[in-house]
Parts: sequence; structure tokens; C-alpha cells
Amino acid sequence: MARIVMKFGGTSMAGTERIRRVAGIVKRQQEAGHEVAVVVSAMAGETDRLVNFCREASPLYDPAEYDVVVASGEQVTSGLLALTLQAMGCKARSWLGWQLPFRTDEAYSKARIGEIETGALLASMALGEIAVIPGFQGVSTDNRVATLGRGGSDTSAVAVAAALKADRCDIYTDVDGVYTTDPRIVAKARKLDRITYEEMLELASVGSKVLQTRSVSLAMKEGVRVQVLSSFVDEDAVPADELPGTMIVSDEELEGIDMERQLITGIAADKNEAKVTLTRIADRPGAVAAIFGPLADASINVDMIIQNVAKDKGETDVTFTVPVADLARATALLEERKEAIGYFRMIADDNVAKISIVGVGMRSHAGIAATMFATLAERGINILAISTSEIKVSVLINADETELAVRLLHTAYGLDAKEAA
Repeated sequence: MARIVMKFGGTSMAGTERIRRVAGIVKRQQEAGHEVAVVVSAMAGETDRLVNFCREASPLYDPAEYDVVVASGEQVTSGLLALTLQAMGCKARSWLGWQLPFRTDEAYSKARIGEIETGALLASMALGEIAVIPGFQGVSTDNRVATLGRGGSDTSAVAVAAALKADRCDIYTDVDGVYTTDPRIVAKARKLDRITYEEMLELASVGSKVLQTRSVSLAMKEGVRVQVLSSFVDEDAVPADELPGTMIVSDEELEGIDMERQLITGIAADKNEAKVTLTRIADRPGAVAAIFGPLADASINVDMIIQNVAKDKGETDVTFTVPVADLARATALLEERKEAIGYFRMIADDNVAKISIVGVGMRSHAGIAATMFATLAERGINILAISTSEIKVSVLINADETELAVRLLHTAYGLDAKEAA
């Protein structure tokens, strides 16, 4: 018997028929002899609807009252799932954030998790009761409802799994696992049986939408084994215990299973980046700080940065990327500080895409990046910027060449599925 936390997203909970399907999946796990806790999101689109109500009520809304409103979506789905399980003959009850309690700080709308008290929850589960917990919410140190920010239900599920010392956390989504790249771009993309926390964290940070970065980071910190699988399965589908999805585990666990795994695990594409270039900046100490300091103060994240070699006049060009959503704010801020920064011209371009290759094999093998650069060069794809980490290389290219670049790299690194070839 295992202790399992199951999490279902908004598309899985979108309406009574889908909730009934979810209840069937949960019931099968309990019937297999497992202790089960379930974390649920609001119905698809419901949180957006509630957010719009807040904005209509008060454009400068109180974040604490905002949380009261937007947290109600998960309260509804947790109650409905508990009712549906009861109708199927299961013992089930919902546990709201304040009832556990699921404690957070007072950073309303973006709260951080403090601790989860599990005594009553464990006692209930030991008696065969299925616990249904609304994701995305907790109770602040001020005893008010506090939400974790958009996408926080994944983080809630991992946190509950860590607190319960669960054997694993199964996150059910509208995809059946983590693929080597987006199957909509590359038909030959392969579903991965296993992937390390670090690889999943890098893929999530560079455009893979399967899991939220914060949840992966927490899973890695707490050592929670996470499985990604689809909730859209038939009644006679393979049980989750037979690993139909992708398991996210530690590097050490994966090494013990697969000594000869691929050097590159996956390729991600992200079109939510914009490029900004400032020309003819004086090549002197403090010049770069004058650019990025104000952006940091405005909470605008900067990713790739390139500074050209200084020209004869002691001038240089600086290129960097920001999220597309922050481009207007970033350019306005830099325009206000043009004289202080001392640049000649600002060039903004949102028709770019970031392509990233990710794999722990980069740590011990040379030439990984060279293959990427050569593959793109052979097809005339120009690289506008480069950034790297220990297990990732990202390049910025023209957005119109995104799909071609991903397909070329997927083949170049031997990731194409043999059965699809």
C-alpha cells in the first residue's frame, strides 16, 4: 500500500462529467489499497472569471479581498469532487486551507508556503477517507485566506505530498507526460519515462508548459517523486502504478536505472521573449548597472544578455531579452533614463523566440553546444543571443524559424522516436 497525492487541473475539473471521470480515477486508486489525498484546481476559465470580477469591482483592489474571491473556484471543485466520490460509495470529505491548516505568509495573491499541519488529515486517511483539498490556497499568519499565485495548485499538491511523506505525487493534466519536445511541432517527439528534477526545472523555465517552475523546485527541495500523466483516459486504462506517464525523480535515482540515457533530454521553444538593443553606450564601469538596475527595481526579469566588444570610440552595444508582457514597461523605463544611461538608440523586437536544449549529459560531454550552433548554421538560421547553464543552452532566433529550428535540433540530437520515423 502506498500513500499517494493526486492533483487534477482545471481542464480535468471542467464540468460534472469530467469531475465524475476524475472521481472514477481516484476511486480506483483507493480500491487498489492506497491512502489517497486529492488536490484540485478550479474549473477551466473560472479563475479568470473571478479575477475579472475583482477588476470590475475595484481596479486598485485589496489583495487580501482579491484572494477571498479567487480562492472560491477551488472550494467549489473540492466540494463537488467529494460529493461525487460519496455518490460512488467512497468515504470522502473536503479540507479547505484553513481547516488543515495550510499555513502561508501574508503576501496575498502570491503567498509562500510555511507549513501544513497533517495530524487530522492523516488520521482521516488512515480510516479510509479520501481527502479532497483545494489547491492554490492557504491561510495566512493573519488568519485570512491567501492564494499562492496563478498555477499554484501544482505547488499545493507537491507541498501536501511532502507534508504527508507521500510515496509520490501524481499530477494529472491534459497531456499524458513530458515529451522530448512539443508533439504539435515535432510528430516524432517521444514521451519520456523519467526525467530529473533539474531537467524538468530547466524545461519549465524555458517554455515547457507541463508543470509550473515553482512546483518542480519544491519537489526537488523536498525530494517528492512527481508523476505527470493524463486524466483523459478510458475506464480500462493502465493503472497509474504501472507508470503510464513521466516520473520526475532525482539524478541519483535515474542514474541507477538508466546509465546510457540520452545526452539531451528535451528541446523547448518560447515565443514569450522580446529583444531590446541599446546602441553606442559608453564602455565604462557602471554603464551596464545603469541599464539593469532600474529594470530590476521594476521587477522586470532580464534573461539573455550580450555586450559587444567595444568600438574604437569606447562605445558598445548591449542586447538583452525581457518577457513580451513587460516589453512596453521596459522600453518606457529605459526611454525615461536615456540621458542617464547614455545610449544612442533603442531597438525593440518582439518577433523572436528562445530555443533551448536541456540535458544533464552536458555536464560530462563536450561539443553539445557546437552541434546546436552548427545545425542551425547549416540551414541559415541566425543566432541573435546565447545563454547557458550547467545543463542548458538557449539561443534567440527569429520567431518565424521556431518550428524549423526545433525539428532540426530534435533530429540532430537523436531524439526522434524510432516508431515514428
